[in-house]
Amino acid sequence: MLDTHIALAHGNGGRYMRELIEQIFSRYLHNPGLDIQADAVPLQLRDPGEIYFTTDGFTVQPLEFPGGNIGSLAVHGTTNDLAVAGAVPRYLSLNAFIEEGFEVSCLERIVQGVAEAAKETGVQVVAGDTKVVRRGEGGGIYLATTGVGVRPLGLQLGLGQIQAGDLVLVSGPVGDHGIAVMLAREQFGLRGDLRSDAASVLPLTQALVPLPGLRFMRDPTRGGLATVAHEICRATGLQVRLQEPSIPVRDPVRSVCEMLGYDPLFLACEGRVVAVLAPDTAQFALQCWRNLPSGESAAIIGEIIRDDAHVILETDLGGARILEELEDDPLPRIC
Repeated sequence: MLDTHIALAHGNGGRYMRELIEQIFSRYLHNPGLDIQADAVPLQLRDPGEIYFTTDGFTVQPLEFPGGNIGSLAVHGTTNDLAVAGAVPRYLSLNAFIEEGFEVSCLERIVQGVAEAAKETGVQVVAGDTKVVRRGEGGGIYLATTGVGVRPLGLQLGLGQIQAGDLVLVSGPVGDHGIAVMLAREQFGLRGDLRSDAASVLPLTQALVPLPGLRFMRDPTRGGLATVAHEICRATGLQVRLQEPSIPVRDPVRSVCEMLGYDPLFLACEGRVVAVLAPDTAQFALQCWRNLPSGESAAIIGEIIRDDAHVILETDLGGARILEELEDDPLPRIC
């Protein structure tokens, strides 16, 4: 049986490390592609299409928060990057950097979060590695993931496809993840029951992939919705004009932002999609999203304009202001 806390010996390649892998990682992540005795495994990519590949790291604090933990977040964050590229995620690798003294029970919950999120998304964790760092040299646990997916051949999707007149959609309320994690830290004496929106966006993206007017998709993680809008401006030389009254923001998120001076448009989401579509397709796309449980609050929130390359926010009061690009990190260690 494992001890209650991680020791340096759990990373030495010997019996303790083998028991850690067998009793926690392999126990929860077991699947036909996972071979803990091998240094490399074959991948079966039978679907016709282009192979897509992505990698990410996760350092969120706290490690567990309403709506998920660092394990489920790692799966969703990586597979969502594949999904918004139009790909269907197939395989993941998982690297865990664990601090000496870390509670084994917490590690077990995190790996269980990985397993549940992987099952939900339809991916297999087929490779991984475990390292143990000395006490005080880590934040409990850090995770690094790599994802492989398959995208249909001929799909024209990306920033280069965006044109003046296209419309901007978001699949649901923004800022939930950022504020949920902040409240879980119990900073500023604030508490709440808001849950992170961390989830797979694959149903949302796959609903749009067949549409001929789909130009671009992105998940608004670090830097939020506004940062995606700036990315569009830089890549296209066009203006992104957003309508503040149309952008869905939950009341608790808005209240916390007003108290602390945050802007929800710059806060991380982990289960939302920003999409750009041709105007004659946007309404149909909106209805496709609203027919899904994760897209019930979807909205058309802006337009791409042939004008100076700024992000312009049309406010609730009828005015307009430039949204400057994010410089400071309002909420570090958010993912």
